[in-house]
Amino acid sequence: MNTAYQERDVFEAIADPTRRKMIDLLANSEELPLHKLTPHFEMGRTAVSKHLTILKEANLVTNRRVGRETRYQFNAVPLQEIKEWVHFYEQFWTDRALLLKDILED
Repeated sequence: MNTAYQERDVFEAIADPTRRKMIDLLANSEELPLHKLTPHFEMGRTAVSKHLTILKEANLVTNRRVGRETRYQFNAVPLQEIKEWVHFYEQFWTDRALLLKDILED
C-alpha cells in the first residue's frame, strides 16, 4: 500500500499479549504518553512504540501531540467486530447444545 497509514486487521492487532496489555492500560486511563507506558513492559521504548503503531493501524489507539510528547488513547469501536464474531459463535454453540439436548431427550 502506498499510503503512510495502512489499516490492520483488529484480530491480528489483539493477537499479541503485549498489545492486549497495552489496551488494558489505556482503557483504564484517559490517555498516556509513551514514557508512562514503557515501564509496564520488559522492552524498550522503540518496541513499545512499534506495538502502539500496530494498535493505531487497527484503529484501537489514537494519539495526539502535546508539546514534545505523544499521548495515546484507547478507541473501543473496532472491538465491536470481535464482539459480533464471538456472539455469532456463542449462539452457534447454544443452538447445538439445545439440539443435542432434544436428541438425548427423544
